[in-house]
Amino acid sequence: MEMPMGNFKPEENMKESAIAIITARGGSKRIPRKNIREFCGKPILNYSIEAALDSGLFDEVMVSTDDEEIAEIARAAGAKVPVMRSSENANDYASTDDVLMEVLNWYKEQGREFEKFCCLYPTAPFVTAQKLQTAMGLLEKADSVMPVVAFSFPPQRCVVINEEGELRMKWPEHAKTRSQDLELYYHDCGQFYCCKTEPFMEYKTTDLPHMVPMVMSELEVQDIDNLDDWEIAELKYRKMIGMR
Repeated sequence: MEMPMGNFKPEENMKESAIAIITARGGSKRIPRKNIREFCGKPILNYSIEAALDSGLFDEVMVSTDDEEIAEIARAAGAKVPVMRSSENANDYASTDDVLMEVLNWYKEQGREFEKFCCLYPTAPFVTAQKLQTAMGLLEKADSVMPVVAFSFPPQRCVVINEEGELRMKWPEHAKTRSQDLELYYHDCGQFYCCKTEPFMEYKTTDLPHMVPMVMSELEVQDIDNLDDWEIAELKYRKMIGMR
């Protein structure tokens, strides 16, 4: 992988405040060209780039990709693509943490280090500058911040299919428990993560011991794995914009 040095030298390290890293590889099997597919009028990647730029939080807003078309769209939207992603981190088995580590180490080799970073997914149109500002504010008293949303139906009341093909409650002790009396469970929104660099480099994960939540509304969260999800996300996005 070619790694141009630019105007920075390793011996001239600068400790900068924060970088936004948007992870947008080219491969997508369920929705072809998912990361640059048009969403409500523009490439879905642009929403993450614009939110990061508009937040005013970051010394650098960059996109990590292995795809030249994605790189061109990212640059046109105002992001930097100073280096292409390595082949090792462009397959189905590379984790987000692997990609983040590669990016941060590359910048360090160029003489640039960042105290904090925000990893944004390229299919996160619900991310706004204001949400990033809130999350980075929470990061002041934590090592990482994860946006989460409560499960819409209590997992404690779920049913499973047994070996005979019959339905059974997974936890029958909760059959008569009122929903409002059950503990709330949350899941990752799959939109972005904010993290302090030093503990991330130590633990090699954004799931750090001192991680705090940023609780989101279900109206502004949508996993996009298929075309039905995509249509639901567009409906939710239009609703969100209408509420502003």
